[in-house]
Amino acid sequence: MLITRVMGYSNLTMFDENSNFLERLHALPSVPDVIFLDIQMQPYSGYEMLNMLRSDPTFQQSKIIAMTASVMATDVQAFKTAGFDGLIGKPIMRLVFPELLRQVLAGESVWFVS
Repeated sequence: MLITRVMGYSNLTMFDENSNFLERLHALPSVPDVIFLDIQMQPYSGYEMLNMLRSDPTFQQSKIIAMTASVMATDVQAFKTAGFDGLIGKPIMRLVFPELLRQVLAGESVWFVS
């Protein structure tokens, strides 16, 4: 709701589970600019999905942002080392998220722990 209704972006796809993750991404009409990965998703963790994406040349230009409720400031380095382009901690802060997304789309690094 925040991305589509408040921010006005209409090109949004959400997966409520991640089976056949890469096949479903390849079936989209365009390559996503930003991919948000919930670290706790199943059957694949955010780290496993990140590895799949980084191994696929199609998504080399996509920004891949980790999202999780269970993160501390000290965990940020682990996400960086894994290869994420950024982190947005949950719960999503409605007043902060639009600026964070603007920064990601502008190519800026975002490592936000709420």
